[in-house]
Amino acid sequence: MKTYLEERIEWYDDNYRNGNALISDKQFDQLEKNLLRTNPNCDYFKKKNKLVLPSLEKDSIDEFLKGLLADTRLLIEPKIDGCAVALQYRDGTLEKAISRKGTDVTSKLIKIQDIPNNLPLQGVLQVRGELYAPNQSPNISQRIASGFLRAKEGFSQSLSFCAFQILNSTLNQYESKKSLSKLGFKIPQDISCNFTSQVEVFRKRWLEGKLFSEYPTDGIVVKINSRKLQLIREKSNLDYPYWQVAIKR
Repeated sequence: MKTYLEERIEWYDDNYRNGNALISDKQFDQLEKNLLRTNPNCDYFKKKNKLVLPSLEKDSIDEFLKGLLADTRLLIEPKIDGCAVALQYRDGTLEKAISRKGTDVTSKLIKIQDIPNNLPLQGVLQVRGELYAPNQSPNISQRIASGFLRAKEGFSQSLSFCAFQILNSTLNQYESKKSLSKLGFKIPQDISCNFTSQVEVFRKRWLEGKLFSEYPTDGIVVKINSRKLQLIREKSNLDYPYWQVAIKR
């Protein structure tokens, strides 16, 4: 049975995800700390700490952009062709790593040089990123990364990891990546757009090989920068985060 504090925190969290923040982040963090101290094994933390990797948006870029205001700030990032993985750190220590299929690949990823085993932080941090083979064509990169995750033995020297997002954070996309960089993660290059009409310009630059050529890419990803807007869209669509969409050839 849920305690009053757990129900209250869930209520605040639900309002926040619907774009109606009722208390400050500092006040919410304090409530979480109180709940963690009194009931660390409650359902709230089990759900919050569950490590998941949602898929990219499947609709067309045209439909995606039509649903946005013309001056919505967007970030364009490379769609690196490799294997998506999620990392979970607890009190600074790498606790778990999973693949897209939910397979535990922790023992594999601790061998990747780009993935820190320890971080200077407390609490839980969940990171989403891509394991890939640099200096390879996109299909070869994906094949090498997936082969490494499947094999019982393998060499990790030829693989890199690029961190895209802090999953359990209220930071916007730009700030999330900036924080990851400060923690020692490699992050992808990005292009900032202040108007949705600019997306087509950068798509053409990518097709011409003038954008993100240092990565094995099979497309670009257009992301809404605002975390508030991201959360509203996540709440309305649980199958995949309707705040980012991939553009392929």
